[in-house]
Amino acid sequence: MTRMSATRGLCMRTMMELDQSCSVLREYGSEQSLLSKPDGSSTFVQGDTSILAGVYGPAEVKVSKEIYDRATVEVLIQPKMGLPGVRERAREQCVRETCEAALLLTLHPRSSVTVVLQVIHDDGSLLSCCLNAACMALMDAGLPMSHLFCGVTCAISKEGQIIIDPTARQEKECRALLTFAIDSAECNVLISSTTGSFSVQELQQCIAISQKASEQIFQFYRDSVKRRYSKIQ
Repeated sequence: MTRMSATRGLCMRTMMELDQSCSVLREYGSEQSLLSKPDGSSTFVQGDTSILAGVYGPAEVKVSKEIYDRATVEVLIQPKMGLPGVRERAREQCVRETCEAALLLTLHPRSSVTVVLQVIHDDGSLLSCCLNAACMALMDAGLPMSHLFCGVTCAISKEGQIIIDPTARQEKECRALLTFAIDSAECNVLISSTTGSFSVQELQQCIAISQKASEQIFQFYRDSVKRRYSKIQ
């Protein structure tokens, strides 16, 4: 076998793996404007994982947190039970950095945008569900954004199989867990959160799979907005 034909065969196998992986996304759904007090709200469900999100702002900000040339973004994640811990703080940072990359914060200097995420049920892929719920809530609030974003989680099993949108059980059994925030403009990776051990090749495969899966989620965003405003008309 020549080197060119071997490379072509590898590419074909990789594309087949992408198609197979992306076809196992769990069912997802969302509903906006559920809460009356926030400026925007949504619920996002991925399989049995469910998040309720509320967005407040642009609003007045404390002097100690004021930034003169842009808005301040705060993210709070409330667990289903108990008080927020180290894991919640790490997820808050990921969501905050993603929101900061998407929002046009310079249009609202010396103000604050607060995103509150309440965990209703956690059955895996929690961070990606938080990202998706936050994006839907920001859209509902009508805040100006340069692009939308979504979250996709991949798990790598001990045998090396890549599982997209894993459940809590699959996360416990895997040797690596990777979550990516993808933008809607060019499908670039905005942030990544990883745990466990994996190779560079596995990382690249997970990124490619996540980018392909993001197309389905962005299409779901568009369909949800169309259905919502078609009812208003």
